[in-house]
Amino acid sequence: MSIIPNWLYRLSSPKNFYRFAGTASNWCGWIALFLFVIGLYYGLINSPPDYQQGDTTRIMYVHVPAAWMSMFVYMVMAISAAVGMIWRIKASTAFANASAPIGAMFTALALATGMLWGKPMWGTYWVWDARLTSELILLFLYLGYMALQSAIDDRETAARATAILALVGMVNIPIIHYSVEWWNTLHQGATVTKLDKPSIHISMLIPLLIMAVAFKFYYLSNVFRRARCEMLEREQDKLWVRELLGENGSE
Repeated sequence: MSIIPNWLYRLSSPKNFYRFAGTASNWCGWIALFLFVIGLYYGLINSPPDYQQGDTTRIMYVHVPAAWMSMFVYMVMAISAAVGMIWRIKASTAFANASAPIGAMFTALALATGMLWGKPMWGTYWVWDARLTSELILLFLYLGYMALQSAIDDRETAARATAILALVGMVNIPIIHYSVEWWNTLHQGATVTKLDKPSIHISMLIPLLIMAVAFKFYYLSNVFRRARCEMLEREQDKLWVRELLGENGSE
């Protein structure tokens, strides 16, 4: 019995994936826009300022979801790259490659907003503590993935090399997540992802979670668009691509 269901195999065929990704991208884009409008309104206008940090805490409505997404996208990228390497599924490899620049953007955004948040709170834009350093390493892993992919001309070799790099880099994800518990750090500890009740007021928690979901749909919308472009480039000599572009020819 195959580990991967038949419906997933059918969906992962380049032609079927291209069509599905187009529809999914449009729907995810509209959902993301709707949630961004609600989340930004409640986060920047309707939610109260923090009793210690004042209005500076509003940065968290962008910083925290971006930080969560930097780790989430990396895990998706690594798993997709591994699936593409093991089962040679082109759609999975395309999805991994499309995720890398988006994940790098989320990581850079998390670092930039964290620096803006840290200046009034810590008196400095940057400290070499475990959380910030491991997040910076994550950015380098994304950049390394993209550089390695571009440096190798053969697609199969590039897919194997980037998948190995992504899987090795997975060790950094738990380090980022648990760094505030394992080492002394200036970074604030977990307030939402806790086993007990979150230590954040509901008026701040709801817009934060809305923004987190909005970021996920934004990622899905963009990764599907980028994966479609990746798939067209990979399959440019195939009949279905020629038919899509209105050209005549055969495989």
